[in-house]
Amino acid sequence: MNKTVTIIVVLFLVSFAAHAQDMYTVHPEDTGAALVNPAMGWTMHFYSNVTRNYGSKLAPSDTLDDFPGVSTVYLRLPWSYIEPVEGKYNWAILDTPAQRWIAKGKRIALRLTCSENWMKYATPEWVKKAGAKGTFYQYGKGRVENSNTWDPFFDDPVFIKKLDTFLAAVAQRYDNNPNVEFIDVGTYGLWGEGHTHASSKQDKIEIQKLHIDLHLKHFKKTLLCISDDYAGHDKPGKRFPITDYALSKGVTIRDDSIMIHPRPNHWYHAEMAQAFWPKLPVIIETGHYGGCVKRGGWDPELFLKCVEDYHASFMSIHWWPDVFLKENREVIDKINLRMGYRLMPVEVIWPQSVEAASTQDSYGRYRDVTKHGDLSKTFKVQWAWANKGVAPCYPGGFPAMTLKDDKGGIVSVLVDESLNMLNLKTGLPGKAPVTRHKSEFVVGLFAPTTKPGTYEVYISVGTPMGTPQIALPLPGDDGHRRYKLGTVQVVSGQKQ
Repeated sequence: MNKTVTIIVVLFLVSFAAHAQDMYTVHPEDTGAALVNPAMGWTMHFYSNVTRNYGSKLAPSDTLDDFPGVSTVYLRLPWSYIEPVEGKYNWAILDTPAQRWIAKGKRIALRLTCSENWMKYATPEWVKKAGAKGTFYQYGKGRVENSNTWDPFFDDPVFIKKLDTFLAAVAQRYDNNPNVEFIDVGTYGLWGEGHTHASSKQDKIEIQKLHIDLHLKHFKKTLLCISDDYAGHDKPGKRFPITDYALSKGVTIRDDSIMIHPRPNHWYHAEMAQAFWPKLPVIIETGHYGGCVKRGGWDPELFLKCVEDYHASFMSIHWWPDVFLKENREVIDKINLRMGYRLMPVEVIWPQSVEAASTQDSYGRYRDVTKHGDLSKTFKVQWAWANKGVAPCYPGGFPAMTLKDDKGGIVSVLVDESLNMLNLKTGLPGKAPVTRHKSEFVVGLFAPTTKPGTYEVYISVGTPMGTPQIALPLPGDDGHRRYKLGTVQVVSGQKQ
């Protein structure tokens, strides 16, 4: 190598080293923490049709804070418990447990049913007395002359009229409510599962669509879902007319219930979920845990596998929660690393020093600082993001870099709206695709007053305004879902 080439190479390396020294590069590590985020998490069956199951043993102050990843309390009750007298509503049965969870920053989900095999009138008796036609039935045998269980005809005009009024009242209270995660279309079929093959024998797709449409009429903002049993509780397959209809209306599915029976009948509808999960959160409900164990259906390996197969965003706690956690802690921890979405910044690069776009003296000297702002004083942030979960980040969210002073005051909020976390792809365990992106920001353009100094750098994901909404598996949380990465030096621009 001649002397001239050697000098050029040395100068290049010196220049490159100097440039590298001007940048901070951070490779955050996943803390392994269970995350509580919108549109994902564990759902606690506080009421599982029968009111004693499974929240009755919880103290009023107990919201399962020791159960990692609990995000939602699930309230499944018959209509007759909510409106025992026409026009008079027992909202407290829902709102009391709901407020316990909401106070902890968590959400609720609902299923209100019209058919239960353990009580005579899940649909209130006053609906029958008002003229709604129906039939008595015996579980497993079908219609009988008289029994302790009665179903309406689910398309009877009087029943539909009364139900329409009831759902309107429910929607007025819970639709477009930020504290409500999802609502099941639970007014058709036994236990609200969308079938009557074991009860009053009136399965028709036209009736199923009627009840989906009735919910869509009233719940215009809240995520709705149907049970996979609308298509048949043990009928495998990818596509069914009723699930195609639900999907076309933006209604998702939940699997009721997996692992009731041992392999190979542990579940039937993972294929069905493939059309839903790219667009809508998929909800998994196990059978009642104790019953699954007794019948030999419970399998921790399958429990973890179902998250992968369904790309599940929600998973049930369908038993006494303390027992369920104690006996399944190892697999619960594994599920928490994959269920739903798990956003991770695997690399962040930013300058050690940035220049404020408006000079320090301009803030005090000029009423109109327009001429004293330099639009060219931008800087670039390079970051690489991965979604380590099985499902998309359905709520979406935008990355933000926030600068704070030594008292925790917010100096600058910088959001890149061109990168939506909804668009991050999912992958197999340990193989999440990485999206690399460059953002261009400016600090202190025109206002607010931005003094020179060393500031702490925080990262977050949330609204276009920079309000954090998504928990990340990072250390350094400021208590508001912003995570400290390092520092940056802000220097004043040249006087103008």
